[in-house]
Amino acid sequence: MRSWKRAAAVLGAALGFALTGCAERDETDPAQAGHQLYRGICIACHHLDPTLDGPTGPAVACSSFELLEARIVRGEYPPGYVPKRPTRLMPAQPYLAERIPELAAYLASVCPE
Repeated sequence: MRSWKRAAAVLGAALGFALTGCAERDETDPAQAGHQLYRGICIACHHLDPTLDGPTGPAVACSSFELLEARIVRGEYPPGYVPKRPTRLMPAQPYLAERIPELAAYLASVCPE
């Protein structure tokens, strides 16, 4: 990846983290809180619509809790998982560990049937 694209992705993620940290979280609706998180951080690399591939990240709708935890917290894939793309651009973001249930709820809610 070109250095400016990587810098833009990192800056976007940092800005998203800052904005989601300031925004009110909907404690009553995990899927809504996950939607806010996704829009604030994930769309730096993934598509605004999680059912579609983004500029650097694949579609993530229907992603399991186990996949999200492995990718977000540890920057790896769960055992036996075959990645959708051969790249490994996504850095570990362990500061989001407690928000994974919310993100999983949102991604499950947009899963095409």
